[in-house]
Amino acid sequence: MDTNLPELASIGIDIGKDVFHLVGFSTDGQIAFRRKIKRLALVETFKKLPSSVIGMEACLSAHFVSRTLRQLGHEPRIIPAIYVKPFLKGQKNDYNDAEAIAEAALRPNLSTVTEKTQDQLDLQACHRVRSRLVSRRTATINQIRAFLIEQGITVRAGVRALRNSLFEILKNRQDEISPRMSDLIVGLYEDWLWLDERIETVTREIEEISQSEANCKRLMSVPGVGPLISTAVVAAIGTGEAFDRGRDFGAWLGLVPKQFSTGGRTILGRISKRGSRYLRTLFVQAANVLLMRPQNWEKFSFGNWLVNAAARMHRNKLAAALANKLARITRSVLNSGKAFDTHRIEVEAI
Repeated sequence: MDTNLPELASIGIDIGKDVFHLVGFSTDGQIAFRRKIKRLALVETFKKLPSSVIGMEACLSAHFVSRTLRQLGHEPRIIPAIYVKPFLKGQKNDYNDAEAIAEAALRPNLSTVTEKTQDQLDLQACHRVRSRLVSRRTATINQIRAFLIEQGITVRAGVRALRNSLFEILKNRQDEISPRMSDLIVGLYEDWLWLDERIETVTREIEEISQSEANCKRLMSVPGVGPLISTAVVAAIGTGEAFDRGRDFGAWLGLVPKQFSTGGRTILGRISKRGSRYLRTLFVQAANVLLMRPQNWEKFSFGNWLVNAAARMHRNKLAAALANKLARITRSVLNSGKAFDTHRIEVEAI
């Protein structure tokens, strides 16, 4: 331990790819030191520092750094970047960023990011890979349609319609489609098939995890929640301990009205769309699936609420409200450690 340093209140780390910038605050609020270290020197540097609160922004490798520092006896805190910005003074540079992080780490009421385990990071990686593959598949299908339209050929909407009619079009319209263009389209179709296989492989792996993870099993007792949503929620928030109540989770997902209030006048607008776009999309999709089957509503414990809400709300607004309710239910299920009180209805789940 470095005995020349005063007692430290907090240390801020600005995490870079190869270089970390450190700023330490003493207990009297003064800057105790500024340092720049290599990533590989992280462990040796913090072995010499007294145990203290370590702040860092939520970013790539933040969870790895947090676990490493916790093993060394420090108290790491991962802070969302939006909460660090108000503490930034002067122009933006690495040392100013680290100083702002160190100041933010001292605030007792500041919400922090729960440290993810390696299993959570692995599961999150599966979802990110699948999301990227689905996006690439959509882009490939759209490019095939665009090339056909350039030749004056349109195909009705839907993936199945394009798949079933593509080779018949290439065969019957040879006089309009050049051999080179035909070869390009066939190559894109082969890419499409390869992406289908990759997506199926990753999806199957996610489903296997959902069947072996206890929290995922409990979440799948919620109507509309299947392997994708359950594993995505567990990967994002673990047991949900970072949220005091279900409505905080719904607000974090951006499924609550955006508020602009002043002078005692409350103004609510559209949903805020803050937080995880991926999770918010999955919950909205699950809500739309439930709304497609009104004959099952009375079987849900929230069926009366849903019937009354459907009578007064627009379909899109109702989907957002139902998605928010499903999100709040999932957080409650995680927190209680018990399955949802309604028997699972056999509906298509996500």
